[in-house]
Amino acid sequence: MAFDIPRNQILPVDVIDVRLDPQPHPFERDNAAAIAANWTAENELRPSLFDGTVVLLSELSYRDNRLTGRCHAIRFSTFMLWRKLKPVTSAEHAFAHAMLIASDNALVAIRMGAHTANAGKVYFAAGSFEPEDFANGQVDLDYNMAREVREETGLDLGQASREERCYALSVESGTVIVRCYHMAETADELARRIAEFVATETEPEIEGPVIIRGMHDLPEGLMPHMRSLAEWHFSKN
Repeated sequence: MAFDIPRNQILPVDVIDVRLDPQPHPFERDNAAAIAANWTAENELRPSLFDGTVVLLSELSYRDNRLTGRCHAIRFSTFMLWRKLKPVTSAEHAFAHAMLIASDNALVAIRMGAHTANAGKVYFAAGSFEPEDFANGQVDLDYNMAREVREETGLDLGQASREERCYALSVESGTVIVRCYHMAETADELARRIAEFVATETEPEIEGPVIIRGMHDLPEGLMPHMRSLAEWHFSKN
């Protein structure tokens, strides 16, 4: 199966069948020395980085509004080398975005903190899938999104109106799976709540909220895939 998914287009997704394989990922197995050397260099630049556990795909396909894939638990140090070398034919990344849509139709994103691997980058509150995001070996997209949004912003997705259908945007080295959440508050109200939450954190993951009100209002540091998602959102209204 490898990676068989249309690139650079937003695809409707009704079923997500991405499973966690207990076997080591071939990329991690075959690159142990390079992973260790790169991690030493990364730590010298950002000593606060933590070599926790995330997952990396070895297969992903799209057919009939269905995503099917296989991934493996890897160390974050492995992910950092993969990110430096991508594209890699044996490995790709997938992650989820809860697209927060305020009552005034603005999008509410975040800017990552200076101590993180994505320092200064702007995207929707999110993080890589971790083993805890899998129930009985299958990815639980909503659990991952709720966990990441809560950890980074303090917001509870259970209080939002959730769209049933997801969407996927795949580029050469990775795929983002998006679900839209409609919030009752305005963008300014949500940004204030996020800023208040960040102020209570000892080591917040994010610098703060970022409001996107239209294609004329794209912030510095916006991740490339976010431009496509913003354009898709605002073109519908």
